[in-house]
Amino acid sequence: MANARNQASLEGLRQVLEGADSFYLVDYQGLSATQIAALRRQVVESGGRLLVTKNTLLKLATAQKHDFSDLRGPTALVLIGDDPAKTAKALLDFAGGNDLGVPSPKGGMLEGRAIGKAVVERLAKLGNRDALRAELVGVLSAQLSNFVGILEALAAQRQAQA
Repeated sequence: MANARNQASLEGLRQVLEGADSFYLVDYQGLSATQIAALRRQVVESGGRLLVTKNTLLKLATAQKHDFSDLRGPTALVLIGDDPAKTAKALLDFAGGNDLGVPSPKGGMLEGRAIGKAVVERLAKLGNRDALRAELVGVLSAQLSNFVGILEALAAQRQAQA
């Protein structure tokens, strides 16, 4: 018979994951309670939420949607806020600030799709959402400016021929 505390934890985890289509799984082994609290604060500042959970409970809670049967070792679930890159950056910045290099990503889900460790690391290297939008606007406006310049040159050329 299952432990009542584990059943309550499983139900709570299912409720947390019910509306979440994006989260990271990270290894936190070696961090002290103080460091985990600091990591938790940093994740919250990035818009996310860090939950330490048992792999068995995580596997059971996600069994119908995701296959995390290969999870090994201590795992923390990091729910992502509005900006996946910002949360990934917070995790990897924290890892870079300690000798252990922890937390280290194991993978997760991004908008309902399974992702691996490499994707989390690439997301961390991206700028935040606002910076990426600004960069996109800059690229688009430069292309539009070039296009307008070409049209003006063609118009001027036709006027000179006429």
